[in-house]
Amino acid sequence: MTSAGHVQSETGQPYVGLRAFRQQDRGLFFGREREAREIATLWQADRLTVMYGTSGVGKTSLLHAGVLPFLGSDRVDALPVGRVAPDPALLVSTAPVRSVYTLSLLSSWSAAPPAELAGLTIRDFLDRRPARVDRYDDPIPTLISIDQAEEMFTGAPYQESDLEEFVAQLADALQANAGLRLLLSMRQEYLASIVPFERVLGQGSRSWFHLLPFRRETALEAIRRPLDGTARRFGDNAAELLVDDLQTVTIDNDQGERTVLKVSGVEPVQLQVVCSALWESLPPEVHEITVDHVRLYANVDRFLTGFCRRMLKEVAERHNVPEGSIRSWLKRAFITEHGTRGTAYEGLHQTSGMPNAVVRALEDRHILKAEYRAGARWYELQHDRLIAAIRHTDPETSLQAARTALSRAQWAHARELTEDAVRTAEFDDLGVRAGAEAIFGDVAVGTGEPETARRHYDAAAEMFAVLQRADGVGRVLAAKGRLSLKLGDFSEAVSALSAAVARVPGDTSAQTDLARAFWHVGQPRAALIVLNGALAVTGETLLDALALRGAILADLDQPKAALRDLDLVRQHQQPATLAARALALALAGRFDAAEQEAADAIANAGHDGPVLLRAARVHVILGNAGAAAALAARAVRADDPALPEHLREQARRLLPEPD
Repeated sequence: MTSAGHVQSETGQPYVGLRAFRQQDRGLFFGREREAREIATLWQADRLTVMYGTSGVGKTSLLHAGVLPFLGSDRVDALPVGRVAPDPALLVSTAPVRSVYTLSLLSSWSAAPPAELAGLTIRDFLDRRPARVDRYDDPIPTLISIDQAEEMFTGAPYQESDLEEFVAQLADALQANAGLRLLLSMRQEYLASIVPFERVLGQGSRSWFHLLPFRRETALEAIRRPLDGTARRFGDNAAELLVDDLQTVTIDNDQGERTVLKVSGVEPVQLQVVCSALWESLPPEVHEITVDHVRLYANVDRFLTGFCRRMLKEVAERHNVPEGSIRSWLKRAFITEHGTRGTAYEGLHQTSGMPNAVVRALEDRHILKAEYRAGARWYELQHDRLIAAIRHTDPETSLQAARTALSRAQWAHARELTEDAVRTAEFDDLGVRAGAEAIFGDVAVGTGEPETARRHYDAAAEMFAVLQRADGVGRVLAAKGRLSLKLGDFSEAVSALSAAVARVPGDTSAQTDLARAFWHVGQPRAALIVLNGALAVTGETLLDALALRGAILADLDQPKAALRDLDLVRQHQQPATLAARALALALAGRFDAAEQEAADAIANAGHDGPVLLRAARVHVILGNAGAAAALAARAVRADDPALPEHLREQARRLLPEPD
């Protein structure tokens, strides 16, 4: 016991995580005092009490850590919680039994060898126990319970034949002992299965209790109170923020539309998963868990995604089914195109193509839940919150989808997918965070937020550097350089792109952009060196690099070399390439062809300064001084793109002298 009167767990963890609470965990079990009291009262009062609820709502935990400790051993004679799932090991070297359910239940109550229990009925076993009385010598009630009682109805055919005998033995024991009380704890989808037996078991005295998820106030108690025996506590609004997150569900449909839902209850299994993971994520020196800690470490989606990964891996290994196949099946069978929960009914051997043994295993691990409808058993995901966890189990998949959205200029969707990847990644997964920052930068470029883009690119570069990922650093610096190129910050573009090419020397796109940056700062020969290197090492025809080298060679009055490149890109000519080819043709003395191509370039030039200047130079060579001056004037005023400074001076020389 701690000084606060709370029992610590064996590991010092105040939250039990995925497993159910045990009786020794009662000092950590909070938020269910009302339910424990009501069930204890019903159990003592009625011959039959049925507690039911969905999978993961906490029935087993409530029974062990809430109800049994509340009763007290001096007021009732409570046997250990029983189970009836037949264990084949119990039947080895055991004489034939009248009911395997009976043997399983008696084995839950006694450590005696199965052979000694095989011939006993439930009444026989109970009659052999010494009668217990209170301090007034009055008999005290004998309480028996069966947890996961739905196991009576989920066995193989040979077990189903034992069910009637088992129920008859229970009824006989209840009738023979006026103080005997039975509690059945079961999933609510099996309620219809117990109805035919409730009269014979209850004998006119029966009650039902529906266990629901936590309410907001009880969820807060279940979060805060386990810390009473530790050196930590929740600060103002921190636990409330955690509950808000547990009650918020985000749904994405196939069109990228997002819906945010607020649910009223909090699933106990989800609360334990998240709180356990939060506790383990906190630095050792943290004593007060603040709102900032919750925001930083209590990523509900990431924790639930980790939970899904572990459960799918367990099921995949146990049943020898590829994990990817299970994940794809879950998406196909239980998530609609609208991003909501779908349903699938259980067939004789398979559910929507998946073996029923695998489906039942997923139900046991709180991924799926089932209910009976129209005579069939239907499955769905345990909670809306698992939709995102199933869809985005692999954060890298989300990042790849975000990159696809970027390629389609779907900026908002790319941002949302990237946010999903960050939410579902492990906190210390720096690779995912670095990739996400790079995508956030690309999104900011697309939405016209250059300063935001630079911040994201800088953050991504730092993370990739920590990971010693030179390729990642290079890609981010190349993106930052292209942004500077676009904004007209050519010196910064040269710096960023030079650093990028040094780290990723095989990135010919970055080399082409670096050459373009050199040209803009008035270093065309440096640009040619970069382009020559890029074109020499690749076996591909790099149209952009060829077009740019041809244009620069034309600007440098080298028509033969320029035409050699420009002739290779004639099928993909843009106005800039047309104007460069026109200039090269004029320099080579092919005036008619030059005049025609210059006219084509001018027709589509718009406010492109370099195109207009090259066309002006063509007209100078053709002897059309007036046309050349007009085009040069337009080139000086152009802004899409504007002329680099070294070409602007060249254009001014073509203007007539002022009077």
